[in-house]
Amino acid sequence: MQIEVAYALPERQEILALKVEAGCTLKEAILRSGILERFPEIDIERDATGIFGQIMPLTQILREGDRVEIYRPLTADPRIARRVRSKTKP
Repeated sequence: MQIEVAYALPERQEILALKVEAGCTLKEAILRSGILERFPEIDIERDATGIFGQIMPLTQILREGDRVEIYRPLTADPRIARRVRSKTKP
């Protein structure tokens, strides 16, 4: 079955198409995709992972067409960042 593995940085995003067999887990897809070699800062045991924007465990079984996503830790609290941006707008 066909899936995608995605990871994004502020300046770059990578989406890799991958064929896997039925019963493949989210973790297996990430390992097979080669994305960990391209982005050595990824730690799938620490970083959140998901499918189409919903956080899922590494043991999640994938379905045809799923997009596996690896999420980066937040660098700032979104509420505080919004507050700061709103104060700096004229």
